[in-house]
Amino acid sequence: MNEIIEIKAKDNHQFSAYISQPSGKPKAGIVMIQEIFGVNTHIKEVTDLYASKGYLCIAPSLFDRIEKNINLNYDEKGVSKGRELKALCDNNALKDIEASISVVSSAGKVAVIGYCWGGSLSWRIGCEASNLSASVCYYGGDIPTLRDLKPKCNVLAHFGELDKGIPIKDVKIFEKKRPEVQTYIYPADHGFNCDHRSQYNKTCARIALDRTLKFLDENLT
Repeated sequence: MNEIIEIKAKDNHQFSAYISQPSGKPKAGIVMIQEIFGVNTHIKEVTDLYASKGYLCIAPSLFDRIEKNINLNYDEKGVSKGRELKALCDNNALKDIEASISVVSSAGKVAVIGYCWGGSLSWRIGCEASNLSASVCYYGGDIPTLRDLKPKCNVLAHFGELDKGIPIKDVKIFEKKRPEVQTYIYPADHGFNCDHRSQYNKTCARIALDRTLKFLDENLT
């Protein structure tokens, strides 16, 4: 079952979130963190996917602080608008993620999984929150520059070696600086997990999913 709910952050900002429940008793909770395109079809699909694996999943609408119901296309116009909104919402996004963690903590241990901007936020919250058991980061562009942050939970990071926005040399520096992070590099471009994008790589997405599910099983159950 899935639905849209309303949540309040610690600064009293009220925002919407897409929540998806497993068919049986949830084995843990997951916060799915959006790309710069909003809580769109792709984010809802991955939220439902992990719910089908037995997790109580929630995807907060991080752009609600500026504009409601954002759902951008994967094109130049969508990227431009998404980057603009990201810049405006980046500083407060962790507050909304923290509130979302509280919601799904009813299921037990909690992980975050983020894509693109969400991948960077997953790294940041994994280095800040003390109530997370795992963080999964898909191609987060800010991660290499935030390599001096120290994770408070186990972290799994996925990067594409063809990603021009995240130079592979910077990923290698991050990997050396943070050997405690399980870092994987794929022969793929940015956004390789999303089958709504031209950069989608079915094989790499499947391998990354298998690794993520194993990582979650080890850290949440």
